[in-house]
Formats: sequence, structure tokens, C-alpha cells
Amino acid sequence: MTTADPRGTAEEPDATTDLLVGGMTCAACVGRVEKKLGRVEGVTATVNLATGRARVTHPASVTALQLVSVVESAGYTAELPPPPAEEQHADAARAERTTGAGVGDGGRLLLTALLSLPVLLLSMVPSLQFTHWQWLCFNLAVPVVGWSAWPFHERALKGLRHATATMDTLVSLGVLASFAWSAYALYFGGAGQPGMRMPFSLVPEAGSGSAHLYLEAAVSVPLFVLAGRYLEERAKRGTGSALRALAELGAKDVELREGDQGRRVPVSALRAGQEFFVRPGEKVATDGVVTDGSSALDLSLVTGESVPVEVGPGSAVVGGAVNAGGLLVVRATAVGADTQLARITELVSDAQAGKARVQRLADAVAGVFVPAIVTVACTVLGFWLGAGADASAAVTAAVAVLVVACPCALGLATPTAFMAATGRGAQLGVLLRGPEALERLRHIDTVVFDKTGTLTTGRMTLAGTTVVAEEDADEILRLAGAVEYGSEHPIGRAVAAAARRAADGDRLPPVAGFRAVPGAGVSGRVDGHEIVVGRPRPDTPLPVPLRQALDDARASARTAVVVEKDGRPVGVLAVGDTLRPSGWSAVRRLRKLGIEPVLVTGDGEAAARAVAEQVGIDEVHAEVTPEGKADIVTKLRDEGSRVAVIGDGVNDAAALATADLGIAMGSGADAAIGAADITLVREDMQAVVAAVQLTRRTLSTIRANLTWAFGYNVVTVPLAATGWLTPMFAAAAMSASSVLVVVNSLRLRTYAPAGHGYRSASAGKGGPPPPSAADGDTVSSLEEIR
Repeated sequence: MTTADPRGTAEEPDATTDLLVGGMTCAACVGRVEKKLGRVEGVTATVNLATGRARVTHPASVTALQLVSVVESAGYTAELPPPPAEEQHADAARAERTTGAGVGDGGRLLLTALLSLPVLLLSMVPSLQFTHWQWLCFNLAVPVVGWSAWPFHERALKGLRHATATMDTLVSLGVLASFAWSAYALYFGGAGQPGMRMPFSLVPEAGSGSAHLYLEAAVSVPLFVLAGRYLEERAKRGTGSALRALAELGAKDVELREGDQGRRVPVSALRAGQEFFVRPGEKVATDGVVTDGSSALDLSLVTGESVPVEVGPGSAVVGGAVNAGGLLVVRATAVGADTQLARITELVSDAQAGKARVQRLADAVAGVFVPAIVTVACTVLGFWLGAGADASAAVTAAVAVLVVACPCALGLATPTAFMAATGRGAQLGVLLRGPEALERLRHIDTVVFDKTGTLTTGRMTLAGTTVVAEEDADEILRLAGAVEYGSEHPIGRAVAAAARRAADGDRLPPVAGFRAVPGAGVSGRVDGHEIVVGRPRPDTPLPVPLRQALDDARASARTAVVVEKDGRPVGVLAVGDTLRPSGWSAVRRLRKLGIEPVLVTGDGEAAARAVAEQVGIDEVHAEVTPEGKADIVTKLRDEGSRVAVIGDGVNDAAALATADLGIAMGSGADAAIGAADITLVREDMQAVVAAVQLTRRTLSTIRANLTWAFGYNVVTVPLAATGWLTPMFAAAAMSASSVLVVVNSLRLRTYAPAGHGYRSASAGKGGPPPPSAADGDTVSSLEEIR
């Protein structure tokens, strides 16, 4: 994808091109691609490892094919992104190719484990060694070294051709050195003799180097590193799902109007100015203007409006809205990339193209760590030989350096803690996308809440019933519910549902002469009475209690309908969105954690202020467009705040992707979930607080893991270089370091956030109990009514 950049000079304006880059495994790869592209005059590039995309700004004279060639010359693959309509199929094909050949393949890991475990047991437990055991281990190690570790060898060779080294280089060297010395010992060093026993020793024994086998090191290194990479690949899987969900939100086909008839065609065939039908339950195909018909449109996923919007001739509609009422005829005013949904998609794409600010320490130091270890191993070999030691002792020390320095613990430090945290997080109703979210959430100081579907349930319910003195509220609700039972309008469905609940299982009375007037209401004859339920009519005088009920409903941002019985107003029914019961206590606890809440919504000022007052939020932004939400987030970040956004709709997707951290409600749109770093599965705002506490503990665990992983290398590499570690013990130490990292990470599985009443995972089976009444502190008036 190439677009013009107006920031370029008048003589030669800059262009921006996105590239899909394949073959990157660590931060060293990202740096190599950026440096390679940066060497082209006038070109700057930002590469995102998580998405595998490079955003390149370049002079118009530099073509996209030239940029692809530059990336390929660095040893990676590159291609232009496919059109949005083909993006989903292209992503699936790329994922299939990667799974089949990459280190993230679960089948490769499983076969490696099956082949490696016997070698590890026989090599490290002398009592299990039998006649010719060493040859069995050798035959089992051959496919591990040649096939299981092949992705590491292949990338190490590519790096060698380009005079660079990554962690794959160190893994490959350690595996090959261990296997080569074992093969020499078997064929030429006497280790292949029948009945050979290999004792476990902590330090090298003089004259025994060639009789020792280091096959356990040759198989354990690929096994542990493959396991770490596999966990990382699982954590990164699904990148780009936000954009696919946005593309899927729009209608796939449309019924074009041809006279009084309709003809189904793909949406791509629709042109501006053409008219099309939108039947009840269908999505509006594109942005347009209603030319005929009246209905109610559900815009909650597109604009954030909690109350369905009545539309009629002349009303503007947006693509992706769901028709909840009658038949509409719409004239298209914008198609393709010009629609509001397409603009939201572009905003999400732009936000995801940026480079992540937080990079794992293990990858960041790879460019220094790997050459340093190779240099140390070569120096050790030369020193021992120069000092007059025999070749076996020199090779033993050099191999020990390579084996003990293999970064297994470095590779497992983050993904194991992340996987343990995700398991515990699922019990707490929190799904974490990746380790980068942990680092960002720890430093968040501002949380931007959406209203509809986040602080509220996003479902219309009856909030209150007011009747005149001589009437019974339950009876008026029963009569109104009977009439509304035949309505398809969301407000009517809410009234009917409340009437059925109040009836305690009894059926609502039948209705005769049912009539529905779009935009006005419904009427019918029930139990001998003429009942009308609809919007207040200016020419109809209302008793004082009913007028007061209408004013209260407007002040609370609810929708009110008037019930008339035999031509006389007898009641007012207020319908509105329902506040989540845990909203107030969640906001209070976030403040205690040093996080300031902000409410940003597409709803009107009255609705926004009413909800903000009940949950205790001071800063409110109402009637904000999806682009405006992203702008507010950008402004907060420019002011120095570290911002998290919590939302559930497509209208929140751009803000979620723009923020430092995106948190989506699991009941919301796939686009919001795909753009977010964290998803809240349970419809409980306390999960937001649990997410903060869990991620802070997880990050502390990751830091402890990395400290151990690096500290272990600092201690063991000098010991191996000075001959105090055999490769056998080096492999054991390397394995032990990985086990310690995993054990430390598993402690997260029993972590219980403070102040939530959650049980430890070891306290019993199943998920945590629901919060007690004390956890909720208070219940909102909306919730009490419900």
C-alpha cells in the first residue's frame, strides 16, 4: 500500500509504503531491516515485530519494488499488503506457511520432546545406562540436531552471509559443537565401546574429555528453545484480527433497487448515487441518505449510540448499522474507502503500524551477547591450547561455554510468565494479548472509559414506571407490554420483556387491531381497552405526575413513552441503558491505584453526565466521533499521560489502537477485541482493577526471571571458561535455569488480587466467586430499579 505524504518537498513529495516482512524473530532482525532500508537515500522505516509490518517513508522516485528488493537483500522476505478484501485470506495463507516451517510448529516441538527425553535420562542418570546406550542416544540425537534445530541453523547461515549474528547463531553453534564433539568421542575417543559408562561430575576430569558425550546438550538446547519460541508464537497469534473484524462488520452484499424490484450484488459493485434496500435485520451496506421508509437503526457498534435512532426520508445513515425496524430505501453517498467504517479501519491500521516502545531485554542485547559468547568460546579454546593443555580439555571448556550460555532461560523468562498469567487472568475474567501489554499497563495513569457496553450493559431495560393516582402500575405495564409484544422496536421489546417478568410466568393478554406507526408508537385493543404506547404528543395535556416523570427521564438521559388508555394518558414508562453494578467501586479502586478515570462517549451530554455522576467520574467528553475519540487519546498522551482505553464497539477500535494500552469488553465487537491488548471476559468492571494488579505482579515476575537468566550467564560462563564446568553439567545448569524460571512463573497461577474477594487458584476448582455486596460498595439507582 502506497500513499502520498504531503510533508515531502515541492520537487519530490514523500510517499508512504507498507511492507509485510517475513523471517524476523527478534529485535536484532528488526534493527537490521530498519538499518538496511535507512541506507537508501531519503528513506526512513519503522518496523513492527508483532505485526510483521514495515512502514516506509521514501521519495516518490523510490519504487515499492526497490524497497522489497532492499529487504530481501538483508535476508528476509517482503511483499506488498493485499487489498483489504483479500487481507483475511492472505493472512491465513501466511500463517499456514509459517506454522509449517517455523519454530512455532507444535508438531516439531512434540517430536523433539519425544526424541530428547530418553537422551536426557540416559545421559544424566548413570544407573539407567545399559550396553550400547550411547549409540541409541546418538541415533535419537541425529534428527533433533538435523531436523528439529534446522530453523536455527538456517537463520544462522543467513546471518553469516550478511555478517550478522542473532540468538539463532548461538543456539546453532551450541547444538553443532556439542554434537560434533560427541560424534568424535564415539568414533575416535573411545566413548563408543560396549559397556561404556558416563558418570555425572561437576568439574572436568583430567584425561576424560574425549570419553564424555554431550548429546544431552545437543538435544536439550533445541528442546527448550523451541518450547520458548512456541509459547511466544502462541502469544502473538491473531495479529491483524482487528482489521479483519472491521472488514467483516460491513455487509457482504446489497440489494440494489431497480424500479420496484431488487437485485443482489456484491457491495463492491455499489456506486455512489445508487439506491438500495435495507430490510429488517440487515446491515446498511454503506453510508447514505434514506429516500423512502422509516425505521430504527441500531448504531451502538458504529457510533456508540445506546438508543436506536429513528430514521426516515432525508436521514443520514452509516454503513454497518443494523436495521431494527421496517424496510428502508437508501441512496449511497459514499462507498469503499470514503465510508466512515473504512476511515475507522484506516485509523486502526495506522495506529498498529507504529513500532512498539517496549522491547524485551533478551532480544535487545542479542547483537552484543551472541558475538561476545562466540568470542569467549574461541578465546578459551586458544588459551587452553596455548597453555599446553590437551585438545580434549580445551574443546571441553569451549563447548561448555557455548552450551552454558545458550539463552534458554532468556527465551522462557517472558512467555512462561505470560502464559501463567493468562491462565490466572482467565479465572479473574482478564485475557492478556501479549507481554508488551504488561509493561504498558504497569505505568498507566489514565483510563478512558467508553459508556455504552462498558460502564453500562448496552441493553435497553425498563428503568421506571409512573402512573396516575387511580391506576395500578403493574396493570398499566401489563397492558402496555401486551401491545408492545408485537413491536420489533428495541424500546418496545424492553417494555414487553419487563411486562413478562412482572407477570411471573403468566401470558400477556391478547391484542386485537394491532397497529404500528413508525416513529410514533403502537396501539391495539387489550381487555376491552384501547391502548396506545408511543412518544409524547405536544397536543396531549399530561397530568403533573406524568409531566414530572417525562422531565426526570430526560434529565437521566432515558427514553420515555406515554401510555394512553381509552384516549386518556395514564402512565409514563422510562427505558434506558443499565449501569453495570460494579462501575462505581471499580472507579474508586482505580483511583487508589493512582489511575485517573475519564469518560469519552458518542452519546449525548445528558446521558454521559448521568452515568459519570453515578460512577464518580469528573472529566466527561460527550458526542464524540470515533475519530474524535482517537484525537482525545492522542491529546492526553501528548500532555504526558499514559493512557489506557476501555471500550467495546467498532467506534472504539481506533482509540483502542491509538492508546498506550487497549482494553476491550469481551461482549463487544470483534474489531474492538482485536485492536485491544487486554480483553475483559466477565461483565464485571472489577476485572479492570484485577487486570492492573495481576499485570503488575506479572511484570515483577518477568523481571525476576530476566535477572536470574542474565545473572546465571554472568556466573556460569566464567566458570565454564576456567574449566570448572563440564558440558554435561553446563547442560544441566542450563536446564535447571529454565526450570527455575518456569517454577517462578507458575507462582502466578495462585495469585489473588487484593481487595476483590477472589480465592487462590489452589483453594478450589472453578473460577473465582462473584464479588460480594461489599465488593460493589453501592448499587446504582438504575441497578436497583432493574
